[in-house]
Amino acid sequence: MTDRNAILAANRAFYQAFTGRDFPAMDRLWASRLPVSCIHPGWTILFGREAVVSSWQDVLRSPRGPAVQARNERVSLYGDTAVVLCEEIVGDAVLAATNLFAREDGEWRLAHHQAGPVAEPASQILTPSDRLPPGGLLH
Repeated sequence: MTDRNAILAANRAFYQAFTGRDFPAMDRLWASRLPVSCIHPGWTILFGREAVVSSWQDVLRSPRGPAVQARNERVSLYGDTAVVLCEEIVGDAVLAATNLFAREDGEWRLAHHQAGPVAEPASQILTPSDRLPPGGLLH
């Protein structure tokens, strides 16, 4: 398996653990010796494995938690680290997410996760020139 495929598999495992409320699987995905951090939507920055894993235990314990699906994953490799940028579909909402993976003991482990809401789909965002009246600038 190529590194790119292994990273995508680890990213899929993250979202499967998230949606399945599988805390033991989520715990195994996070690096155990490397520094880790996490920014849940609307939360402050969490540093350190204990704080991050504890937050996931709380998130996954919620019985009302929605299913989360990743789409449009893009992998950027930087030696023994990799970034996966993707969109998370949570109910009717779309979040932009960054998942940082690092190689630890030969396995790709999460070192950072951050997700936040997307204001509008890019196809619906107007540029300043799109807002000009026909014929150009107003006088």
